[in-house]
Amino acid sequence: MTVKEVNPHFEDFLFDWSTKFQFLVGGYGSSKSYHVALKLILKLLKEKRTALVVREVYDTHRDSTFSLLEEIINDLELDHKVKCVSSPMQIRFPNGSKIIFKGMDKPAKLKSINNVSIVWVEECSEVKYEGFKELLGRLRHPTLSLHMLLSTNPVSKNNWSYKHFFKDELNKVLILDDEDLYKKKTIITNNTYYHHSTADDNLFLPRSYIEELEDMKTYDLDLHRIAREGRFGVNGAKVLPQFETMEHEAVMAEIKRIRTPMKRVGMDFGFVDSYNAVLRLAIDHKKKYLYIYWEYYKRDMTDDKTAEDLVEFKESGELIKADSAEPKTIRYFQQQRFNMEGAKKFGGSRLQYTKKVKRFKKIICSDRCTNTIFELKDLTYKKDKNGDIIEDEFNIDPHTLSAIWYALDEYEVSDLKGNALRSMDKSALGL
Repeated sequence: MTVKEVNPHFEDFLFDWSTKFQFLVGGYGSSKSYHVALKLILKLLKEKRTALVVREVYDTHRDSTFSLLEEIINDLELDHKVKCVSSPMQIRFPNGSKIIFKGMDKPAKLKSINNVSIVWVEECSEVKYEGFKELLGRLRHPTLSLHMLLSTNPVSKNNWSYKHFFKDELNKVLILDDEDLYKKKTIITNNTYYHHSTADDNLFLPRSYIEELEDMKTYDLDLHRIAREGRFGVNGAKVLPQFETMEHEAVMAEIKRIRTPMKRVGMDFGFVDSYNAVLRLAIDHKKKYLYIYWEYYKRDMTDDKTAEDLVEFKESGELIKADSAEPKTIRYFQQQRFNMEGAKKFGGSRLQYTKKVKRFKKIICSDRCTNTIFELKDLTYKKDKNGDIIEDEFNIDPHTLSAIWYALDEYEVSDLKGNALRSMDKSALGL
């Protein structure tokens, strides 16, 4: 018999299937995703069911939900019975149960799904409300009880997940006061099991991890509220509150002191109404600082003229990550012997790239990068007709922010959200 120790705050949750909806919200490292995955495995081992695991973008499953489920199955020494198939991603149980994975970026593929009795929506705040309602329609079975598990880090109170499960202040609808949940930690009401957690509920985290979460208070209060406190809130108006300027010589001196600086270049294309923006960045990965020390910013330029202006990149061989939506332009620069590649773009990439930039503790910009300062210093979120913040749209079209997005392609600022339970002892949970 294999046994596994779990965090006490999640023990009741693991075996409670009394409600249709189970809504888990919490800070970074609280282990909510781990325990949802474990709960799902335990249920499907005992009952023959088909479970659907959903994220906004299908490709993000492989390194998150699929990887997590596979890790738990291996850790429970069930890999000889439970098969994890990587292409297409699927997990098959000896009793006929199975877990399938879908993304809301490919909604047509949801239509072929039948007899799904459990849906897990990971990072549900990133899924659109229309997608959530579509999933409700896919949750159906003639005999088995139906359950939807939703897990998320808290975001803005303007997000549909808050309005649907807590308060819709515009329409004066109160479902549950989130402050009550933060105090009581678990509440069952309206056919919904509410569960709140923070890093303090994960007994397997090192103290250094919690200290790093605490440190967020010094550079981004919104991120501290989300990551450390696990609370919904109202996002500040500024997109990059940690942005600051510094004299160019001081910026270069700080970059010189970085033991192993990571140099990156990003380019956003423009022509008549928008700008060609190229930025050189330096990253202090240990301190989580981003430096912007060089910019090119022009419009109404043909590709050949821009290539002439940027000839130093051809000579240096620096890799430029550019907007992949312009393959012809990238091909032209490649033919001119520039080292240029298209950065990855996908549905929801604007929001994901913006979140990535916001994770830096400091963004320090040379005072010579005047256009970058103009665009980013006071960049604010756009609001919809109800006055609610739109988290991937801004008051201007910030070409320099796009250049940063592309420059940071395939770079991750922090691993704070992952690997919450990598060194577990086995003791308390019997199978």
